[in-house]
Amino acid sequence: MDQSSKKISVLEKVGFSLGDSAANFIFQTIMLLQLSFYTNTFGISATAIAVLFLVGRLVGAFADPVMGVIADRTNTRWGKFRPWILWTAIPFGIFGFLAFYTPDLGQTGKIIWAFATYILLMLVYSANNIPYSALSGVITGDQKERNSLFSFRFVFVVLATIAIQGFAIPMVSHFGKGDSAKGYMITMGIFSALAVLFFIATFSWTKERVKPNPEQKQSLKQDISDLMKNGPWVIMFLIFVMMFIFLAVRNGMLLFFFQYNLDISSMTVFLSNLNHGTFGLLEKIGMAGNNADVAGSVFGITNIFGQLASILGIIVSNLLVSRIGKRNVFVLGLALATVFAALFYIVPPTGIALVLILQILFNFSWGITMPVPWAMMADVADYSDWKFNRRSTAIVFAGIVIGLKVGLAIGGAISSMLLQWSGYVAPPANVSWIAQSASAISGIRLATSIYPAIAIVLVIILLFFYKINKSMEIKMQDELAERRKAY
Repeated sequence: MDQSSKKISVLEKVGFSLGDSAANFIFQTIMLLQLSFYTNTFGISATAIAVLFLVGRLVGAFADPVMGVIADRTNTRWGKFRPWILWTAIPFGIFGFLAFYTPDLGQTGKIIWAFATYILLMLVYSANNIPYSALSGVITGDQKERNSLFSFRFVFVVLATIAIQGFAIPMVSHFGKGDSAKGYMITMGIFSALAVLFFIATFSWTKERVKPNPEQKQSLKQDISDLMKNGPWVIMFLIFVMMFIFLAVRNGMLLFFFQYNLDISSMTVFLSNLNHGTFGLLEKIGMAGNNADVAGSVFGITNIFGQLASILGIIVSNLLVSRIGKRNVFVLGLALATVFAALFYIVPPTGIALVLILQILFNFSWGITMPVPWAMMADVADYSDWKFNRRSTAIVFAGIVIGLKVGLAIGGAISSMLLQWSGYVAPPANVSWIAQSASAISGIRLATSIYPAIAIVLVIILLFFYKINKSMEIKMQDELAERRKAY
């Protein structure tokens, strides 16, 4: 039996998926809370943050192809990619913790600390995530098993996202007891420790099956040439840039939307009603409080419901992909997500229930898209193997993940500068909330809805130029399996 088409056990799917849960303990925190952390807790300027996000993420982006080249040329008894997940597990946890630690330094010292820890985290993230991403392309070559693998993966991504979006802010409040720096330190210590354990599980429970031809000669020049001639790769690179501009801008601004666009008294009533319905459970887990805590609690609860809707979207996605193919499912989910994201613009300050409904609908739609682009990346690696008779899985994944990092860099810088341009004023030290001007509130609302939605419209347009459809997926799978029988 061709090992690349072997049925994958549930344990292996879980083990692989835990790796993305681990990465998302850090990644989601960066996406969702780091702008707020640097602005309101760490205490550096919006301009410094914009430069930091741009430089740090671009450094990570340029490290990706280097890591792809190294990983493709790694040969151990554990495979090419799994060892890197093990070797980087502890450094990943350490720098994930340090990036949210507030040292007792002056403004200059804090900026140096932020740049050093953030850039080192981005480098370790590349050394971990490129091999992890490439691992998904070599666990199995069977399209059905691969789709199932990615569905498992993104259910676990959602569970990690629930932990961050739903509980991180209440945990910061609970552990900090008014000192957000202490709260972030303890909260990120917990998430970083879990990340290390999960990475070790990924290494232990997975296996690499899709092997390159042992007679294939390694050539960096040829790898780059193959990428440049790989049309689907170019399209996916651009798609990842635009997708992560969307995510960086929207997610980076979302907490600000809750804090400044929604009415505190309306959120208090919402929490009170919900707390009564849960027999006081919200107070027991720290999801209730005063003023700024109220916004954070509503933010967390809304995201929990939204992420649960994402799981349903992932399940629906797997069913749809088997019928209409990845590209069509991707377009469908993106179109719905764009509409629901843009509708946040019309939410009135008292519309707490409307925010909850829109966030559930948005996350369901985004859940439909979540497994698809990553499965498409594996198809692009297969396309390179099929078209050029050379398999360089990690460099293909690394090239596309560069798009992710570039999108995060641009999106992170945009979100920080949008705050500045709108007239947002950061609260003074040890103050978590102050009133903002009408222009700042309007800018936050636009940056949570209309502005990021433009990026997704561009993604939908790009997908009409992506040529790997369902019939081509099956053709590549069968022909590549036949070739592998020779070695």
